[in-house]
Amino acid sequence: MKVISEQTFSIDSQSEMARFAKALSHPTRLEILRLLSTQSCCFTGDLVEVLPIAQSTVSQHLKELKTAGLIQGTIDPPKTKYCINQENWRKAKLLFAAFFE
Repeated sequence: MKVISEQTFSIDSQSEMARFAKALSHPTRLEILRLLSTQSCCFTGDLVEVLPIAQSTVSQHLKELKTAGLIQGTIDPPKTKYCINQENWRKAKLLFAAFFE
């Protein structure tokens, strides 16, 4: 990972941070990340039971988080198990911390 110094962000860092920010821009996605951060992994159905929204909506939010690289999914037919992508989670924390310094 590139080191960010003197609050100078490369175009790559800016693009990556924007991708993370877009994924974090919805309250439901924030709640999904909060729930996933409290456990090692969980299935889509587990999230549907906890969140007051339809399964298809949960799936759309999971897709956004996965596209941003903040979570990863493992298909275990007929279910998909999701967890935090620890490497990108650390990267997002570093980027945002450096940005807000």
